[in-house]
Amino acid sequence: MGFANVLTGQRIMVVEDDYLVALALSTVLEGAGASVVGPISGAREAVTLVEEGNEHIDAAILDVDLNGEPSYPVADALASRHIRFVFATGYGIDAVDARYRHYPRCQKPFDHHALFKALSASG
Repeated sequence: MGFANVLTGQRIMVVEDDYLVALALSTVLEGAGASVVGPISGAREAVTLVEEGNEHIDAAILDVDLNGEPSYPVADALASRHIRFVFATGYGIDAVDARYRHYPRCQKPFDHHALFKALSASG
């Protein structure tokens, strides 16, 4: 794949409600050297995990729509702790609420290079 070790040592939280997408994404992240936290399919569960602080998280990938529920509470919890994240959506920029459009966004299906670059960016 050419992405081996680009995320070595990084703990990436995956918040995605589609099991197959989450599984594929986790496999790709692990192939790039990351440890996956999750995957987690619901916003409430993800917020709890972040707020409890028992898991070290370097970055996160958030599906914008989790079974009809927005992932914005997760984004807020991460942002308040200065943990970088990337929104993931199969839709265009309009799928992301205007208040959150300044955060990085990756289009599904994922361009792995763009995703790794977004996750590696300091921020």
